[in-house]
Amino acid sequence: MESPQAPSRSRGTAFRGISFALVAAIAFVAGFSIGTTGGSAAAVVTHIPLLGDGLDATPDQSVDLSDFWKAWNALQANYVITHASSTLPSVKDRLYGAISGLASSYGDPYTVFFPPVEAKAFSDNISGSFAGVGMEIGIKDDVLTVIAPLKGTPAQAAGIKAGDQIIAIDKKSTDGMSVDEAVSEIRGPVGTTVDLSLVRSGKPLDTKVTRETIQVPETDDGLDAKSGVYHIALYEFTSDSAGLFDQAFERFLASGSKKLIIDLRGNPGGYLDAAVDIASHFLPKGTTIVTEDFGGKDANQVHTSLGYDDVPKGTKIAVLIDGGSASASEILAGALQDNHVATLIGTKSFGKGSVQTLMNLDGGSLKVTVARWITPAGHWIMGNGITPDITIAYNTPDATTTPKVDPQMARAIDFLTKGK
Repeated sequence: MESPQAPSRSRGTAFRGISFALVAAIAFVAGFSIGTTGGSAAAVVTHIPLLGDGLDATPDQSVDLSDFWKAWNALQANYVITHASSTLPSVKDRLYGAISGLASSYGDPYTVFFPPVEAKAFSDNISGSFAGVGMEIGIKDDVLTVIAPLKGTPAQAAGIKAGDQIIAIDKKSTDGMSVDEAVSEIRGPVGTTVDLSLVRSGKPLDTKVTRETIQVPETDDGLDAKSGVYHIALYEFTSDSAGLFDQAFERFLASGSKKLIIDLRGNPGGYLDAAVDIASHFLPKGTTIVTEDFGGKDANQVHTSLGYDDVPKGTKIAVLIDGGSASASEILAGALQDNHVATLIGTKSFGKGSVQTLMNLDGGSLKVTVARWITPAGHWIMGNGITPDITIAYNTPDATTTPKVDPQMARAIDFLTKGK
């Protein structure tokens, strides 16, 4: 029977995700919140003025829109269709175009407007599974970039790697393309293919990937009998991840090992609740895990440990990260690093540390960045990533090498067993 003093293990599925964009493979809520879900998710948008059935439509009297109306009227009066297949956009379509341009002007790839058709597709993406190639994508240095291919997916089988730049999808340039537009281009019916034009280390690379319905294993764990080191690999943060990690953690405790590696390489993130729950195994109750900073438009929200704090005394912990570790992975890694309970090994993480909220707007949807994530020591995750304590690159072993060597894992084992 559970002790009355045991911390509550509430795992609500409020849409308070923290990933990046959508995975072009599986659909779970990531990187945004929806104000109608209640609880912590609703708190994201409390600073946004609402009118019963919609957003505040009060004109901002400080903004001079005369140039906008000049452009609108000039187009209305002068534009002539020059292609037989063209049609004059409706007033509504022109309005949607103006809103899209306004959202784009903020220069944030995660702040976008979806007209009704695109809004429905976006809603479908986050409400259930669909066919894709199995990789997470984001914008880095203004270029569409692979955050990580997911384990056991067509993208991984095709050799796509974290850091690959996607310059074209089915010969269509991605220059200026938002993450959500790219996701829409990449997904499609099971069995069809998508052509991706990539740049890796400055060299062009074309690959064709067959879409599948993606099912990704979330965890993998086991004891290395030779070194006595136990490892738990976590491939994503879904609503099930905390429970699966609990099971792996119980096996770690049963093993008697006091050397633990948490492998977050290639993990693109997911639910905030899962990251908080997992971090709570390693931190006393009330310890800061991450701060949600609303830039002064609302009070900051500090997410703290639930206080399981059940790691055996004397346990040494190493966390593996790389350029494919994003969002929830960065929150977990940053919390353990800043609270001095684990040593981070690998390469700098991706740097996705913002939260988006989704608002209905005249049949469309406006996705807006409303907050940023800050580690316990005050570091901004967005654009900066998490820097490991011990930096070591992962060089793919030569095909003739037997056995295959994982230099980052080997370095972590050396650190835990030899103290260096």
